[in-house]
Amino acid sequence: RPLEGAWPYLWLDATYIKVRESGRIISRAVIVAVAVNEDGKREVLGVATGPSEAETFWTEFLRSLADRGLRGVKLVIADDHKGLRAAARRVFDATHQRCRVHWLRNALAHAPAKQRAAVAAMLKTIFAQETRTEAIDQWGIVADALREKQPKLGALMDASREDVLAYMDFPREHWPQIASTNP
Repeated sequence: RPLEGAWPYLWLDATYIKVRESGRIISRAVIVAVAVNEDGKREVLGVATGPSEAETFWTEFLRSLADRGLRGVKLVIADDHKGLRAAARRVFDATHQRCRVHWLRNALAHAPAKQRAAVAAMLKTIFAQETRTEAIDQWGIVADALREKQPKLGALMDASREDVLAYMDFPREHWPQIASTNP
């Protein structure tokens, strides 16, 4: 079906399912695109299956959405998959928002099990800030506090700040919905 109007927010996600192909059980990627139009209406725009989440598969899928009329994408909310990011940038030239929920899981994996609750509480203070500037300041404070004892977590924070806080460049009332693929 054709898509009309602007769709500023686009969520992209994937999962893997087992399928029987030529008498064998194999894993196939199922990708889905959900977007919100300017009227605030959320719709599933497309679903596709493929052998993997390779950049070529994402590019083909996103081009099919663009060919149907998907326009005005300003923010793509997704996991930190390099192929997906490259495809979204190529097709829509939109800002990437790394899913905050998945980022938190990745960040906590770098903390010792006994310290995860405390580290999670520290990280969540970043997202409780009222403005992007305050969040960036808090990000620096938290990263500095964690870096010495958790160097891998510090490195992750250094590398991911812009992607994780990208949603804060958009209207505050939209933040709860656009920070994650799990709104």
